[in-house]
Amino acid sequence: MTDDITTTTKDTPARDDEPTDKRAVVLLSGGMDSATAAAVARQRGCEIYALHTSYGQRTEDRELECARRLAEAFDAADFLRIETGHLSAIGASSLTDEELDVADADMDSDEIPTSYVPFRNANLLAMAVSYAEANGCEAVFIGAHSEDFSGYPDCRPEFFEAFEQVVDVGTKPGTEIAIEAPFVEESKTDIAERGLELDVPYEHTWSCYRENEPACGTCDACAYRLQAFQRLGVRDPIEYEQRPSYLESEST
Repeated sequence: MTDDITTTTKDTPARDDEPTDKRAVVLLSGGMDSATAAAVARQRGCEIYALHTSYGQRTEDRELECARRLAEAFDAADFLRIETGHLSAIGASSLTDEELDVADADMDSDEIPTSYVPFRNANLLAMAVSYAEANGCEAVFIGAHSEDFSGYPDCRPEFFEAFEQVVDVGTKPGTEIAIEAPFVEESKTDIAERGLELDVPYEHTWSCYRENEPACGTCDACAYRLQAFQRLGVRDPIEYEQRPSYLESEST
């Protein structure tokens, strides 16, 4: 790892010149949740400023590739990649620490999984708000949802409400930036259903915590994703090493 804490690269994808009334930053990880959040932002008439962060996660190369493709698909006005090593240096997550194994999915567990990156969303949202304030954006979109906050404390509705208060206090006078988590009370299945309605190109998304290709099919992220598509009776368009059935994990 280099000694540099943060480096940035900025690209501007080709886009049409149709005017929009609002601007919004979308935290575009390359996963299906953030892709669907981008689709919702577009549906609401927002011009998208896509922010992608590489923080030392195992699949950062594939995630970046997907984020770039999604930014182009959603006709983003701007694409900003921020590469930062501090979350990896801090460690304590199987996503960033090679000495920790990414566990197989345990969808009935109440424990915080090893994939939790300590206070990650606060770090990402802080960068997104800076980007939004600098570009006159009215909102920051994040794809967190109810099955996330059952395991990740920084995905709870209360967290986003509190962070919005921080934004109100910590930005210059007259700035109004909403923290939009449109799926925070919804399931992964709800997200997939909404995305299919909005023609989200899920073939250009990546969720696996372990591998760049093919997806493992057995980590938490793969399990919830596969379960969502299986509940809807639609085949997930990305490649998997294994495609277990997760329908039996549905609560009764």
